[in-house]
Amino acid sequence: MVDKVVNGERGASFTRRVDENPYQHWRFVPPVEACYKRERQTHHLTDGPLNMHQLRRHLRHLLFLSSSLLVVVPGLAADTAQEFRVAREGYRYAFPRDHGAHEEFRTEWWYYTGQLTAKDGRPFGYQLTFFRRGIPREQVKTLPSQWAITQLYLAHFAVSDLSKGRFHYAEKISRAGLGKAGAAHDRLHVWIDRWSAESPLAAPGIQTLQAAEGDMAIQLTVSSGKPLVVHGTDGISRKGSAVGQASHYYSFTRLATTGKLTIGNESFDVTGTSWMDHEFGSADLDKDLVGWDWFSLQLDDQRELMLYRLRRADGSAHPASSGTLIDRDGRGHHLLIGDFTLEPTSYWTSPASKAHYPQRWRLTIPSQQLSLELVPRMAEQELSTTRSTQVTYWEGAIETAGTAQGQPIHGQGYMELTGYAERFIKKL
Repeated sequence: MVDKVVNGERGASFTRRVDENPYQHWRFVPPVEACYKRERQTHHLTDGPLNMHQLRRHLRHLLFLSSSLLVVVPGLAADTAQEFRVAREGYRYAFPRDHGAHEEFRTEWWYYTGQLTAKDGRPFGYQLTFFRRGIPREQVKTLPSQWAITQLYLAHFAVSDLSKGRFHYAEKISRAGLGKAGAAHDRLHVWIDRWSAESPLAAPGIQTLQAAEGDMAIQLTVSSGKPLVVHGTDGISRKGSAVGQASHYYSFTRLATTGKLTIGNESFDVTGTSWMDHEFGSADLDKDLVGWDWFSLQLDDQRELMLYRLRRADGSAHPASSGTLIDRDGRGHHLLIGDFTLEPTSYWTSPASKAHYPQRWRLTIPSQQLSLELVPRMAEQELSTTRSTQVTYWEGAIETAGTAQGQPIHGQGYMELTGYAERFIKKL
């Protein structure tokens, strides 16, 4: 593993963890059968290259809706998706079971973002994301059963060193089985290698996060100060107009966070606030969508806000775009697209991908007399996941300031922008 450092605008830079060994799982792209043959021969069942030919055919089309990300594989035929359950109205959550994996659904993710501060005041942002993807039986049956991949796991890990303007990230991809990657079914426990998120059955409101790659690492404990909130209406968060074009989606919106963060040769005791999303479903997005803009905000009046704007090719918002405003007592209020306005006010061009991202936004919710300016804490927070999902997107720490009912208000959060480096519609 080596660091690739890329200089950006205004002296900013980022570091991506790149595996220089061509035989590591996200570098080498052999045919499916060769992968399995080599695994059998070497007995390195989880360390060798995975089914990357088929992965790149399907996972390169992963779309990310953070909280979030609605991950889809448009390359799959419609009939193969019928074996998976789709999200429908009336779903009733049962915890801690629903913190775990839902393999009856095709796609699932556990998504953590947060802002942290060291004892000396040095600020950081972080992202730790796990994705699960079920493989249809139609594809599994063509492979020897002993070696068949039924569940794929992917993960992204990023640290924003906000005071130094440095962005570091890494990615992983693996299959379930043999302890390499997986997720429990009765509680929160999802992992790939040394990256994991876990909570005990006895205390599901306390979660431990750990990830280490190269010279960056986190060991964090997050504790919920508010009840979780379910997004959408009647148990579903809609992502389109068709029946089943939705997901089951909930969040812990204000997680008190403590632990240790390491970057380079420095380690810091940190505290801060995190956000956790868990979402699962099976339906694809509408074919006219090219990306989305997603926001999570923690306001200093103890309210939180989640919004996503599904974006068409002409730049307009899809009617399924929506959000949730969470009161101080934890009650969530569903917001339709007509309940808020979200307008970009400035842009930033990535020196790496040349993507032209909206950076500053103006958000208004008239019914709440809420007006906010959303501003990234640094420009360079772009991930190019060419070794796993082949998607380039922007995800990073932001801050906000404005007024609520005429009074000053501030806050912090995370923003995700997809479909600017390339149009996802090309991959449908």
